[in-house]
Amino acid sequence: MNVPGSKLTDVDWVRSQVDGATRVYGRARREVLGTIWWYSLSSVLVGPMIEALVNTGVALDPALDAVTLDLTSDGRFTSASSSRVLDGELGPALGAAIGPVVRTIAAASGAHERALGAITTDSIGNRLLWTNDVERAMSLAEPLVSAMGLGMPTPRFVRVGVNPVVRRSSCCLIYEANSGKCTSCPRQTPAERSRRLHAAFG
Repeated sequence: MNVPGSKLTDVDWVRSQVDGATRVYGRARREVLGTIWWYSLSSVLVGPMIEALVNTGVALDPALDAVTLDLTSDGRFTSASSSRVLDGELGPALGAAIGPVVRTIAAASGAHERALGAITTDSIGNRLLWTNDVERAMSLAEPLVSAMGLGMPTPRFVRVGVNPVVRRSSCCLIYEANSGKCTSCPRQTPAERSRRLHAAFG
């Protein structure tokens, strides 16, 4: 189902989506579900805009009135698209789009804006690593997030063998919803995180 990006600032609609996330993640506090929901959505939302910039040199417009999301019947977002290219710099435009969404999710779920902002940073970092020029993409991460003007953490990367991975500053809280901690979860000891990352990436 196609959903206009403007829905992401409709607090009642967002609350219903967060509450419906129990279908996928199980029962948990609304704050937890809101955080997990944004963890999944944020990657989908920022991905096409960032990847277009790195892969083609021209960003897509992240403004919510240009964005359409594909929503499955169980409430997961599978893709996003924008109806136009961006006339201007991506960082400020991305901040103008993401800021109201983060505030809406916080209001709808009780999740903390700073935590949601950290998740956004990590989603941007991860999607930069999906591009066809990873080294250039990583060099864009810090100025891009800074230009968003939302006070989010600086993106961080580490090497696991030859593979760059995001050194996460956020926790999606999925372990509070009947699941284990993610491989890169910051809420585990550095030694355990390193062991799991090396097992996954070599």
